[in-house]
Amino acid sequence: MSSQYTLYEINKISQVFAPEADVPKGVKPHYNITPTQLSPVITFKDGARAIEKMKWGFIPVGAKDTNSVFRYKTYNARAEMVFSKPTWSKVIRSQRCLVPANGFYEYKNSETGKHPYYIQLSDQSIFAFAGVYSSWIDASGMKYGMFSIITIDSDTDNDAIPSRLPVIVKPEDYDTWLNPEITDAAKIYNVMKPYDVSKLKFGRVSDDVKLAKNDKQYLIEYLKPESKK
Repeated sequence: MSSQYTLYEINKISQVFAPEADVPKGVKPHYNITPTQLSPVITFKDGARAIEKMKWGFIPVGAKDTNSVFRYKTYNARAEMVFSKPTWSKVIRSQRCLVPANGFYEYKNSETGKHPYYIQLSDQSIFAFAGVYSSWIDASGMKYGMFSIITIDSDTDNDAIPSRLPVIVKPEDYDTWLNPEITDAAKIYNVMKPYDVSKLKFGRVSDDVKLAKNDKQYLIEYLKPESKK
């Protein structure tokens, strides 16, 4: 389960994912993005890529608040169920998005408890998760976009890497993933593949990341082996 990620290279979002689009106002660097927060995603509308701010997590029609996002963990969609679950079966066909990120956090159990690890690409470049999106109208009548990140079993025997990770989309697959005219399950599944973990960099980071209110750069700094923090 992936419930926290980072996005701090805001100036690269347009450059890498949507050169013709502008980053929405108010998008700032974050080192601890958690469900229900607004975050930028890349969509394909009216023949062009767009950058939109959406809430992380699907919210049922008629819901008065965002509590269900945590209750039903709709911030993630399992790849093997995405075509069969009613929540995802329609949007996976025509409402797919890219979720820009610099890295993400996963937790590992140990004798001293559950501790966070920060995972990023080996070259530390910005990348994109595979996402799906829809919309929600809150109790006041305000309409929001909402998105979920797709996860898949990881192909690794390294016990430091979780058995399940978010789907990272390769740049050569961006157009396929975003194209709403591509509805064939086989072609979509061909994009939803486990990422090569040998191309990932990871390490233990501060337990401070467990608190959503903590959102500082030091959270992504790997701890030294002897550190007790």
